[in-house]
Formats: sequence, structure tokens, C-alpha cells
Amino acid sequence: MPIRINLLAEAQIAEDLRRRDPVKFAIYGGAFFVVLSLVWSSSLQLEAMISKKDMSQVQTEIATRTNEYQQVLASQKKIADARMKLDALQKLASGRFLQGNLLNGLQQATVGGVQLARVRVDQSYFTVEGTSSVTNNGRVIPGRPGATSEKIVLTLDARDSSASPGDQVNKFKDALAGHSYFKEMLNKTNGVELTSLSPPQNGSDGKPYVLFTLECNFQEQTR
Repeated sequence: MPIRINLLAEAQIAEDLRRRDPVKFAIYGGAFFVVLSLVWSSSLQLEAMISKKDMSQVQTEIATRTNEYQQVLASQKKIADARMKLDALQKLASGRFLQGNLLNGLQQATVGGVQLARVRVDQSYFTVEGTSSVTNNGRVIPGRPGATSEKIVLTLDARDSSASPGDQVNKFKDALAGHSYFKEMLNKTNGVELTSLSPPQNGSDGKPYVLFTLECNFQEQTR
């Protein structure tokens, strides 16, 4: 039986040992993991770039919505202020003092022998500042409109030239206080007061008369 001799056996064994060298295997393994780490890191960077882009878009949309929201709040505040001013004007228009009604009341509250010499109306106003509308937690709270207190004093200078000068003064005073217009408009207490009364004196025609002054205090109005 022929004997086969492999002259390359030692070389093959050496080559096999070289291939199975653990250091070389470790190097190849390390290189593989390095490449794998680079690929994984690149994927993370790509995802981070995409996420950053998405976040930028979301922030832009949020900023746009925020600006629109602020504009809506500003518009609501302007509407609330306009309504407040309109209500104040309507109250002022509906409650203003009318001179025509006053003159009509004076024309109807007459007493024989009494003549009006002068009618003076003093109107005083005291203003209270209002507050603007404010926004609290996205809700517009209407402000308080400014208020104006009106005080009216009517002064009547008159002459009593009746048969007994001075006797008609209180009657004229009672006529004013009892008239429907003055009863509604004047203060409930001390609405009509006698502030002056002159002694009897003679006129150019020789007839006696007295001069007197009545003061009518209207109810204070706040508008």
C-alpha cells in the first residue's frame, strides 16, 4: 500500500494556526464593532437632525398661534373698552339735565302776586376715574367706567308784590315743592329753601313789595 507524504503539512498547520490567531480575531471583531458603532451613531445624528427640524416647525407654529392669541385678547380688550364707553355715553344721554323741563315746571308752579326776576342754574361735576379692562388667565375682565357726579342747584330771585307782601313767599315755596317735576327731581329733605327775604319796600309806582330768594337742591346724579 503506497504511503502518502504531505510535504506541505507543516505549512498548512502554520497557516491554520495563523488564521485561528485570537489577536487577529479580536482585531477583526473590534473593527466590526467600530463600524457598527459609526453606523449607529450616524443614524442617531440623522434622527436628531430630523427631530430638531420637526421641533423648529412646532416652535414656529406655537409662536404663530401665540401671536394670534395675543391679537385676539387685544381685540377683546378693545371691544370691552368700547362697550364700556358706549354704556357710559348712553347713561349720560338718558340722564342729562333738560332745561326745557325745568322751565316748563316753573311755568306751571305759579302763585298770584309773585314774579320771577332771575333764574340761575349752577351745575357742578365731580369725576371719579374709571379702570381699564384687564386680561387674567386668558379671560378679559371688563373695567369700570369713569363716573361723574352731578350736583345741580337752582336759585330763584323773585318779588312778592301781592296785597300783603311776604305772605305769598311760603305759598310759592310750597307750590314748587308740590309740583310733580320738582317733587321727582329735588331732594326729599330741604329740597326748597328760603335763603333771603328783604324787608318791605316801595316800588317806582308806590306799591310795596318784598324780594326773596329760593334755593332748590336737585338730587345728586352719578353717571
